Amino acid sequence: MNNILELKGVFQHKPNQSRGGSISLKKGQVVKAEHILTLANDLKKIADYWSVHSEIEGALVSAHYVRIVPKSSRLQFLLSCTRESPNDFIVGAKFETNIGSDNKKHHVFTYFIPLEALFRTIHSLKEAYDVLIKQYQGKISYEEFEELKRKKIKCNGLSKTEFRQIIVDSSNLQYFRIDKLEKDIHEACIITIYKTKVKTQELLGRFGISIPESRILNQLTIQMNPEEIHMLLDKAPYLVAMGVNDLTQYIPEHLTESSEIPKLIPSPKNEPVIGVIDTPFNKDVYFHEWVDYTNCLSENIPIGPMDYEHGTAVSSIIVDGPRGNPNLDDGCGRFRVRHFGVAVAGTFSSFSIIKQIGNIVRLNRDIKVWNLSLGSVLEINDNFISPEAAELDRLQNEYDIVFIVAGTNLSSKHEKKYKIGAPADSLNSIVVNSVNFQNQSASYSRSGPVLSFFVKPDISYYGGDRQKHEYITVCNNALGAKQAAGTSFAAPWIARKMAYLIYIMGFTREVAKALLIDSATGWYCRPDIKKGYGIVPVSIQDILQSPDDEIKFIIYGKTKNYCTYTYQLPVPVVENKHPYLAKATLVYFPLCNRNQGVDYTDTELDLHFGRLKIDKAQHLQIKSINGNLQAESGQHSIYEEDARNDYRKWDNVKIVADPIYNNMKPRKAYEKGLWGIKLYCKERLNKHARQEVPFGLIITLKEIKGINRIELFKQLCQVRGWIVNDVSVENRVQVYLKGEETIRLD
Repeated sequence: MNNILELKGVFQHKPNQSRGGSISLKKGQVVKAEHILTLANDLKKIADYWSVHSEIEGALVSAHYVRIVPKSSRLQFLLSCTRESPNDFIVGAKFETNIGSDNKKHHVFTYFIPLEALFRTIHSLKEAYDVLIKQYQGKISYEEFEELKRKKIKCNGLSKTEFRQIIVDSSNLQYFRIDKLEKDIHEACIITIYKTKVKTQELLGRFGISIPESRILNQLTIQMNPEEIHMLLDKAPYLVAMGVNDLTQYIPEHLTESSEIPKLIPSPKNEPVIGVIDTPFNKDVYFHEWVDYTNCLSENIPIGPMDYEHGTAVSSIIVDGPRGNPNLDDGCGRFRVRHFGVAVAGTFSSFSIIKQIGNIVRLNRDIKVWNLSLGSVLEINDNFISPEAAELDRLQNEYDIVFIVAGTNLSSKHEKKYKIGAPADSLNSIVVNSVNFQNQSASYSRSGPVLSFFVKPDISYYGGDRQKHEYITVCNNALGAKQAAGTSFAAPWIARKMAYLIYIMGFTREVAKALLIDSATGWYCRPDIKKGYGIVPVSIQDILQSPDDEIKFIIYGKTKNYCTYTYQLPVPVVENKHPYLAKATLVYFPLCNRNQGVDYTDTELDLHFGRLKIDKAQHLQIKSINGNLQAESGQHSIYEEDARNDYRKWDNVKIVADPIYNNMKPRKAYEKGLWGIKLYCKERLNKHARQEVPFGLIITLKEIKGINRIELFKQLCQVRGWIVNDVSVENRVQVYLKGEETIRLD
């Protein structure tokens, strides 16, 4: 087996030098005057409505597009205000399905704009309508639009650029309207309203609803009872962007009695600490010394014996899991736990849990890995992230931590394809589903994806399966071992591995997460709706080593501009060819914005990895192994939906890999056998979300004929200026132990 290598070198950074392409229709496209007039009439009705309903001090307008669109195809002129782009006024985004035979999805963006922008857009649309009627016989084709670039034209009160932009904007739209939530709600909910100019408490007060500050989360998310919701939907149904039930039911997994676990366990020393947020902890267990417990429940909430079982069982796996499950001995040792009891079995308030988790993380910043095995029995929504998941994503960005989240379980009442429940839709968290010991999805597994796109669960691990009579041994009281099954008991094993990689091995969370996902995928990189990217190996050694015919190495860093790249990656050459298959796994933690609905992630890292080649224009390009041409020079027309499906655009995990098949042949070597890595950093919104985005990249080279050339590769890298470190488990364990020693000064 080969050790994984760690490559340290200098990445180059450069700004976006492209000025963007000129605005244009698509070939064969025709825009009719009657469509322009219909859009103007839509907005006239909307303007009439908002002229009467002035409570929000502006106008909410939903633009229904013809398809899923990239940022460049969003409105550029219509709904704009002075020098500000319409993109700055987007307060919500969702998908709707076309009614008809194709059943294709399209974007719906909701804008909050000043009334003057609305009136200006109506006037501009009517001016464009007049131009089409008088000069183009009521319609303009692609060819006529292209000719317009080169000739002068009278556009009434519009400039030629404005007229052309109105035509292009209109070509991407179906219609405008005011979207309203039509939902019959009989329970307490967590409601999110659209952002307006008015503060939330003052705005709700205008509709006769009084909400204390303690029931408002992140300015726009409010805990409301059914009476308040009915009042809001009656007086301002247009204001509600999304809503989810506040009362979440947690159904504890059934635990079966088993044989007694030996109670001998040494006292803890300086082992790493994993945070556990769960039900209360039973201090009578044999490993109680390893757990620092805090009860976060109100004194008014009674705690019964059953309420201790789940949380204690989860902590037993983290502290001493291999003792009762020798077949799952991961080689990670024992971990200390800081355990916070936040819920009891049955029904609890999601809003209360969200606030508690935020406070817990803020007060325990030394903990980098958190386990959360609580989840909702309800399905996630296709158009927005749950408030619980959004809070986890916010905390992970703010505090450089990672949550390991159980993928939630299927009950006997659910259908087979029942989707995962909150907070397993957290994008930046590592969401874990269960498999049985035959590597099949457990009978209780629920499925992804999230927002109809993002891969969730991320990975799978062994959590037992009662239908197969397979169990995980846990301990939750003084009587000894019990048998359990559920995603709750798969997640802690991944928390152990993640903690080992971060605390002991010293990796960043981006690298650690990438290593887990890379180890689960192997060379089969098609995610499954229940297994995610695959099953993580049991032994930590199998994650930190590779077979003799593979060279696996880690590269990490931060993007500091639009393009971050290196052209100095030497791949061994034999007879002018590279006898290797290649694979790359990229992980980063983007900022997220729940108010943007389906367009939840703010940042995209577009990965290009492959051989260097000089193109016909004498430009040095990366011939990416997956054929990715996004952002490259030249004319490359790629639809947004294809970019998302083929290149995982906007996903925070990207895997590119050569397929393995019979009679594989080496590929031709180009510029001195060098390969390149390029990351294009793109922002969803106009305002830059982050100056730097940390990333972790795992690259694997597999020799076609099974020859081990790792030493040659290390030498070639050193010649090219890379610092090459063997990732030795033994050495890093020693470094960690030395670093945790207490030095006494006499």
